[in-house]
Amino acid sequence: ELPGFYYDAEKNRYFRLLPGHNNYNPLTKESIQYKAMECKRLKLLEEEEKQKKKTTRPGLNTSVLLQKKQLGLLSSRSYCRLVHELKVNCMQRRKIEIHSPDSSVAGTNNFKIIVADVACERIFTVNDVEHGGCKYGIINLSGLGKESLTVEMYDNLYFTNRKVNSVCWASLTHPDSHFRKLCLMGIAETPGCASLLPVSLFSSINPGDRPGILCSFKISTAWSCAWCRNPQADNCFSTGLTRRVLVTNAVTGHRQTFGTSSDVLAQQFATQTPVLYNGCRSGEIFSIDVRQRNRKGQSWKAVRLFHDSAVTSIRLLEAEHYLMAADMAGKIKLWDLRTAKCVKQYKGHHNEYAILPLHVNEEEGLLTAVGQDCYTRIWSLQDAHLLRTIPSPHPSSKDAIPSVVFSSRLGGSQGIPGLLMAVKQDLYHFSYN
Repeated sequence: ELPGFYYDAEKNRYFRLLPGHNNYNPLTKESIQYKAMECKRLKLLEEEEKQKKKTTRPGLNTSVLLQKKQLGLLSSRSYCRLVHELKVNCMQRRKIEIHSPDSSVAGTNNFKIIVADVACERIFTVNDVEHGGCKYGIINLSGLGKESLTVEMYDNLYFTNRKVNSVCWASLTHPDSHFRKLCLMGIAETPGCASLLPVSLFSSINPGDRPGILCSFKISTAWSCAWCRNPQADNCFSTGLTRRVLVTNAVTGHRQTFGTSSDVLAQQFATQTPVLYNGCRSGEIFSIDVRQRNRKGQSWKAVRLFHDSAVTSIRLLEAEHYLMAADMAGKIKLWDLRTAKCVKQYKGHHNEYAILPLHVNEEEGLLTAVGQDCYTRIWSLQDAHLLRTIPSPHPSSKDAIPSVVFSSRLGGSQGIPGLLMAVKQDLYHFSYN
């Protein structure tokens, strides 16, 4: 590299770099890097449209897998995992048509976050509003099983002028509650608030019959949220704030505060025990047993793990002996909670400063993550092998990072398998077929 110059491989010569404020010929390193990334994205999209994806493992195809299973060389679990790998590499992109009872809703706002419920029957969406702030909605996936891919999207009457940082599904089972099935919690920035919204807000019934927000209270800047499904801490949820963790009972209103030395950017409750795992901006991951009372100092921390950069997402595996964590250095690590050691690393993820989620599908043996470069990558959970890299249908930018949901049962127990990708104003389905 020569200072003040850049090398053009096509023309085989050097060109002078000009200041970014030059309106006549703004040739900067950023514009050169963006042009190179866009050429790579368009090339990958063209390759995907021309031919089906090949397997990432030599000699792996359906007939070989079936033969090995019949000979007893493969267990049923390994066979299913490898078949999912093959299908993931053959997924084809199709655009989904979004219908809405309110015609002004669909196609007017950019998708920011999509989160599926446990059964993958519905998706909660957060959309950026043109005049600032965010709007909430719910997409019903029952129409995905038909030949024409259509979904129903319902908006609510509420929207917030604040940025939504985190969303999770909740289940309120208190006998005095009129909302026994599913509720939602959204988190916003300073001046922050935590809100628990009943799903009945998002329906086509008369707006006058809709209930109000179930629970809402003001807090300081909030970064993350998590709902507890363990019966020992029933109806409790947590919010990760600036230098503290706030655990709240949605029915009684009782709160517990745990002070931390850093901002809590990621959270998840264990299901077998009432333990909350937290990922911090400092790179520390620690657990809290919410049954204990508040203590001063750091003596209440149980498991403690450390990354070199800010932790942006954590996911517990089903047996709860392992924890997956991603950070702002682009590293994804699998930790053994029993030995507090890193046992695997998943390479290829790209991140520098964004809070990006991880998606773990143990039944299919897959790990999915979207990078800051707008590429969606899928790894094998077992051996950390990168199976597929999916380019975004839209040009890469900070406000066009895709949000994805993967499941083998999109639309419920009788649903279809595949990947949902929300980017800009569009929703795409990557089908196994």
